[in-house]
Order: sequence, then structure tokens, then C-alpha cells
Amino acid sequence: MRITRVLSASLLMLGLAVAPAAADSSPTPTDSASADSDVPTQAGTSFRTATEIEQGRTATASGSAGDYLYWSFPADAGQRPTVEATVKLPATHAAQTWQIDVYDGLRRHQSCQYGAQTRTAAADSSSAELACTLRTVRAWSETWANDPLPGTYYVRLTAVGLTTADLGLPVSTEVRADSKDIGGSAAVDGSLAEPLVPGIAVKSQAEDDGSEDSSAVLSAIEPEDGWSSGWWSDRWVWTAIGGALAALAGVGGYALTRGSGRPSRVPPGA
Repeated sequence: MRITRVLSASLLMLGLAVAPAAADSSPTPTDSASADSDVPTQAGTSFRTATEIEQGRTATASGSAGDYLYWSFPADAGQRPTVEATVKLPATHAAQTWQIDVYDGLRRHQSCQYGAQTRTAAADSSSAELACTLRTVRAWSETWANDPLPGTYYVRLTAVGLTTADLGLPVSTEVRADSKDIGGSAAVDGSLAEPLVPGIAVKSQAEDDGSEDSSAVLSAIEPEDGWSSGWWSDRWVWTAIGGALAALAGVGGYALTRGSGRPSRVPPGA
């Protein structure tokens, strides 16, 4: 009976631990017509003028071959961002090579884990599709490392090695940023004091001083649930499961080794 009660309590504890994880792992809603009504329709021309976009939204922009087009989006710890871009080319053009680059909040170039970061469109091609999947964003990293960290990420799209005849040809682009939640497998011990967002230090200082001046804040975007919202991960679930299994193993081992007690034929003083 004692083992049964312990087992029931352990299963109840596991159920309570798994419930929040199941709630957090629910898929986010896709784009709706109302959400797409206010998506950006232009791109910036530098890091400072990068157009801010939210994850899960498709931004569009028109430009010319040879321009540098910039967008920015937020990425939090535990996310693995993927940036996809489509360039629609004019009817007549020579072979063009397009490239997408992603930089973090410190403007450090981040390598693509996989994806077609550079794509060459043939002379008869109507479009070029590119993609870049970054490494998982870490909550903390050594100062010498180039690991992705929470904050603003910049996307730069441009054509490289253009012929003189193709310079200035009109093009239209579509850019979208999405993320996959990796969970507890990417958790690390430690976190940044502030995400790598332009102007975050000035904003924090203004809040401490009670000032309302936020003119120096260069970015206003952040994840849907705020920064470092993913404090819950499946690591908590596995920790609870491990603790419950250890408790059951201890109770089971005690039940097997304690025996049936003192035999009735043995006197107490023996």
C-alpha cells in the first residue's frame, strides 16, 4: 500500500510538471489577413535604417539590383531562427547572384547552419529563393565566442557580381523570419543582463533616472511574450521525471531488502 501511494503521488507530480510544458509547446497562430495589413512594404538601406519586422510576418519591398536592403527582427534564447527571402526579377536580365546575410545585435556576421544563403538566378529565371537557418540562440556565451545571443538580428539582401547592364534593374523582394523553439537541450547556465538591442542601455538608464526621453532607443521590437520569456523548458520535466524515478527506485529497493521483520521464534533479547 505504501508503494502504491508513493507511485500515485509521483504520477500526480509528473502530470503537474508536464501540463505547463504542453501549454508552452502549443503552436503559434499563423498569419491572418488582419495581421498582414500592417506588414512593412519597404526596406532600409543600412543597419541604422533597417526595417523592423516581427517573426511570422512576410515583409515586402521594391528596389533596384545593386541596392543593399536591410530588415531586423527579434530572436530570444532557445530559438533557432530561419530567414527566407524571395527576389522577383524582371523579364530580361543576365545571370544574377543574390546573397542573404544575417548579423546579430553586435553586428557580428552569423554563419548559416544550413540553407541556400547564396543563389544564382539564370538569365531566364523569374525569381531567386534564399534561406538561412542560424544556430540556436544562447542565453549566455563567452565574450570571445561568436554564438548567437538574444536581441535584434539584421538581415541584409543584395546582389553580388552584377554586370553593368543589370545595375539598377527593378526587383521586388519578400522576406520572412521564423523560429523553432529548441527547448531545454539548448539551455545554458547564465544569461545576459540585457538583450543585444540597439539603445537598450540608454533606455534602461532613462528608466532608472525616471526620465521619459527615449529618443536614443533605435529599436522598439521584442518577442511576443517579452525577452527571456522562455524560462520554462522541458529540462524541468526531465528533472521531475528523474526525481520521481529515483524516489520509486529507493522505495522499491527498501521494500525488497528489508525482509519480513524479526521471526516470531526469535526472542527480543537475542
